[in-house]
Amino acid sequence: MRSCLIAAGLSLVAAQSGFAPGAQAQVSAETLAAISTPDSVETRLGPLAFTDGAPSADTATAVYDHLDFTYAFRAFTDTYKGVSVRAVLEGFRDAGVKDGEILIFSKLMDAKSLFLTANADTVYYLAFVDLSDGPVVVETPPDALGTFDDAWFRWVSDFGRPGPDRGAGGKYLLVGPGYDGFLPEDGFYLSKSRTNMVVILGRSFLTDDDPAPTVKVIKDNLKIYPYAPGGIGMSIARFLEGGVQLGRDAEPVTPVFHEGTGLAINTIPPSGYGFYEMLDRLVQSEPATVLDPELMGPIAAIGIRKGQDFAPDARMKGILEEAVKVANATGRTLGMWPRDPDWSYYEGSHWWNPLFAGGYNFETPLPEITKDGAKPYPPSGYKQNDARTSFFYMATGITPAMAMRLTGVGSQYLFSSLDANGDFYDGSKTYKVVLPKDIPAGAFWSFTLYDNQTRSMLQTPQNYPRAGSQGYPSPEAEAAEDGSTTIWFGPDQPEGVGRGNWIQTDPEKGWVVILRLYSPLASFFDKSWQPSEIEPVTN
Repeated sequence: MRSCLIAAGLSLVAAQSGFAPGAQAQVSAETLAAISTPDSVETRLGPLAFTDGAPSADTATAVYDHLDFTYAFRAFTDTYKGVSVRAVLEGFRDAGVKDGEILIFSKLMDAKSLFLTANADTVYYLAFVDLSDGPVVVETPPDALGTFDDAWFRWVSDFGRPGPDRGAGGKYLLVGPGYDGFLPEDGFYLSKSRTNMVVILGRSFLTDDDPAPTVKVIKDNLKIYPYAPGGIGMSIARFLEGGVQLGRDAEPVTPVFHEGTGLAINTIPPSGYGFYEMLDRLVQSEPATVLDPELMGPIAAIGIRKGQDFAPDARMKGILEEAVKVANATGRTLGMWPRDPDWSYYEGSHWWNPLFAGGYNFETPLPEITKDGAKPYPPSGYKQNDARTSFFYMATGITPAMAMRLTGVGSQYLFSSLDANGDFYDGSKTYKVVLPKDIPAGAFWSFTLYDNQTRSMLQTPQNYPRAGSQGYPSPEAEAAEDGSTTIWFGPDQPEGVGRGNWIQTDPEKGWVVILRLYSPLASFFDKSWQPSEIEPVTN
């Protein structure tokens, strides 16, 4: 009876749908055409040939070459940030700075050092810490502005003014992947890294325009040493539960300091085939699972895999050499000629910053700060890959302190690579920019010029290509009677312009510039204060 009812029901459905039992349904010709592939297809790869949908040998070769090219391209643009960290690490080692030792710029960084868009305003102190043998304690100095990033330039934790110690200094316990030992209940700021190698990026402000007192504070307080389980931070009650021994705290160790001022050092990744060789060294140095599998996929597809030799054949090496040219051109274009209007900080302006559109994670806009506290935006659900490539091609390090709307904390940056007319800056010409009065920087502000090629400080006889409100290492910029400040950029010091208001350029080099505002104020975030565009000056 049940089967009869089902059969009757199916017959009724068939009748209502216009199909007789046993009839064979067919999709329309239009549908078949939409899902089929023609015998010949014109593409940017050239003509592609198929026989009833099956690719010809030439088509298959062209498609696979293009696929490998795409993977190689993505291995550059999507993961440049990791290779950038590796370049810094190898630059340190080449300069004799070992892991756990500090490179400190006691008279500030100058143009001899090649660092992506570093500044000449703060005392830098940088180091690499290896967590593969267990957690490490880093005691940070007071009044710092610093961050810990992992080997793929992912943020681990801030320290200093934007960090949990709020500028008082503190003990940070850095824990690497795979560590399953005891961790203290208290006494440390616990920071877990997804990689074994962690880079310490510290900056501290001058003291009354003098770096010497600041350097002393750093050297007196900065300590790096292995963590000793069972010491301060573990209660006796926890010991009585078993599984862990009581112990003593490790003795704090003052690290070896190396002088960085005047040091000729390169920390920038190669722009050619050597990029992939450096990427391979990075992949081999860390556990296989520290990077998102989606990002690791293109890297593995071109032959860079944990525990395996990177040995591309002649065909693949040729593709890599071609892909890196296009990928490098892409990073350079995104870093110097942005097309996304959301990156412009002011409407119609050439002052821009990709961080405001997607934050330090390049995903969701920065939270708004209201009288009731922070008001986060809902997750966007996607990564802003162009912003990520642009930022890391031009800059070193990442932290929320670079991308927050909170007044008086961290620092804010405005990039400019194009003048008021939309042209790139010419080192043989003179330009000027006007900063209206009440520049919104609670601590200080500065301009720094960078070489187009190296994205590092422009090398000229000035050595420190900067101008700003500090009186070191170059004179303080002077304001006009109306409170505005004009800064000039050109190969020769303009007549009647003070040294502190002029940054020298090289007639043979192009340049880009960053305006930094340390401890930014409300008028920056509400955009009631705005610098002029940088205008060429007619001689």
